[in-house]
Amino acid sequence: MAEKNSEKDDGKVRLDKWLWAARFYKTRALAKAAIEGGKVHCAGERCKPSKTPRLDDELLIRNGFEARSVVILALCGVRRGAPEAQALYAETPASIARREEAAAQRKAGVLGVQTDGRPSKKQRRQIHGFLDRQEG
Repeated sequence: MAEKNSEKDDGKVRLDKWLWAARFYKTRALAKAAIEGGKVHCAGERCKPSKTPRLDDELLIRNGFEARSVVILALCGVRRGAPEAQALYAETPASIARREEAAAQRKAGVLGVQTDGRPSKKQRRQIHGFLDRQEG
């Protein structure tokens, strides 16, 4: 009976279930929340969790700092091992380059505020003096 169910899933599968089976999200609930939150786009447009993905559809999946652009190679509604899950999609070369560049920038500390650490006692006094002058 399980075989019939998996064969049925191969024909039509929901997008949230496919994202879960492809191991982009740990649970279907997280996949559904990401789709509803606008983190997943299909063909450049927002979509619903119940959307039926098709082969060769391009998905943009944003997860944290990363944004992946993947092409669907196979449909599956059953969560299996990571090697089998990676066979369900192919990441575009442009997406890989963007992610590597962004990771290098994060590692180099280009993004965000750079500081030398905590202010010294003298620097704190200067800060407090400056703030006191601003208030008064």
